[in-house]
Amino acid sequence: MKKTPLKPPITDLELTGVLERGTELEGKLCFCGTFQINGCFKGEVFSPDTLIIGDGGRVNGNVDVGVAIITGEFTGSLKARRRVEIHKPAIFKGEILTPSLSVEDGVLFEGSSKMT
Repeated sequence: MKKTPLKPPITDLELTGVLERGTELEGKLCFCGTFQINGCFKGEVFSPDTLIIGDGGRVNGNVDVGVAIITGEFTGSLKARRRVEIHKPAIFKGEILTPSLSVEDGVLFEGSSKMT
């Protein structure tokens, strides 16, 4: 059986902002476009668009976005209006509210999910 890739693949997203490895930020993040977190962020994130938590990235807080793609660590509450993709080696601890959820084999998922 041919496996179809999740769309759009992470590599096809044009980034409009990045929080790089070795960077720690605490507060409220609002953005348009695609923002990738490879460092550490604690606080609130708001966007109608796409948040990527890269491998090695850590987010702790409340997130309200259009799409969330996670390969790093997330702890908190996540609301995504379109979809959530969680790819290995991600660690997810918290709750998700989204209409579409994809969790890849090998992901550590501790929490709950509601699909609206």
